[in-house]
Amino acid sequence: MTRQSTQSSPVLELRNVTKTYKVKQGLFGKARPLTAVNDVSLSLPRGEVLGLVGESGCGKSTLAKILLGLEAPTHGQVLVDGEEIGAQDRLSLARRIQPIFQDPYSSLNPRKSIFDIVSLPLRVHGVGGPQDWEKQVREILDIVGLPARVMNTYPSQMSGGQRQRVAIARALIMKPEIVICDEPTSALDVSVQSQILNLLGDLRREFGLTYLFISHDLAVVEHLATRVAVMYLGRIVEEADVAGLFDHARHPYTQALLKSVLTPEPGLGVPDTQLGMAYPNPIDPPSGCQFHPRCPLATAHCKAKAPRPVPTPQGLVECHLYDTESPMFDNKAA
Repeated sequence: MTRQSTQSSPVLELRNVTKTYKVKQGLFGKARPLTAVNDVSLSLPRGEVLGLVGESGCGKSTLAKILLGLEAPTHGQVLVDGEEIGAQDRLSLARRIQPIFQDPYSSLNPRKSIFDIVSLPLRVHGVGGPQDWEKQVREILDIVGLPARVMNTYPSQMSGGQRQRVAIARALIMKPEIVICDEPTSALDVSVQSQILNLLGDLRREFGLTYLFISHDLAVVEHLATRVAVMYLGRIVEEADVAGLFDHARHPYTQALLKSVLTPEPGLGVPDTQLGMAYPNPIDPPSGCQFHPRCPLATAHCKAKAPRPVPTPQGLVECHLYDTESPMFDNKAA
């Protein structure tokens, strides 16, 4: 089941993807299953930006690894242009999907020059020769806003924002179709974050890129995304277009995340999400609706039965309040 309908054919599609690990607790403990991604279905049309948001530990980065082919799903399918990702050659897949990682300080080899770092994909894929590499590196550095003279410098000689521009140049030099952005601005100063976000937006329009933008920061996602999927304990609990989600969030978890966004208004202080207890243990998840221990609207029905995805005018939501077949259905909320 795809989670959105669009006239554009999806360039990237997840169908009921689940990823489960076996985790051993203690030296003599028995291995128990940990479901990092739980029956996730998403559809990403070409040229769109899907923002994936949620707290740390909800499964966002695991999903990114699956999309990059670094992890295989336990169940379900990942399709790129309708072809299953596992059936594609690793090199051809790398040409089509590239990552931009969270920390530019650790994602770049400190012993390699900027030229070596950015030209590495060209060398791995056997594209052109040394003269072609220098020309292409110069071009892509110019596109991301870096002068050609940085080619002979090293990551340690650059600022955080410059390093992330290098990471973006490395990701784009093979002209991929899809870019997986895993918290690409969270390690940067606030003053630099907006520059990188604006750059990513400009590059998307110039090259027709498709982004999956992973973040825990809804304010950042609002700036760049066209649609938003909210993840909680491995599941997508709400998906909607940006305007629909920020103007009329339905799921109590999404509403709490929106309340947690800091605002510049004086006197408001640090926002209270009112989520109560800490994030649950994914090895021993709650029964029924997994959000019910932290939900201010939860009832005994939420504890006993898991909600199903319910269509909304903007997308989908997993909450009993919006299910006409649930005894908790709230017509005013829907």
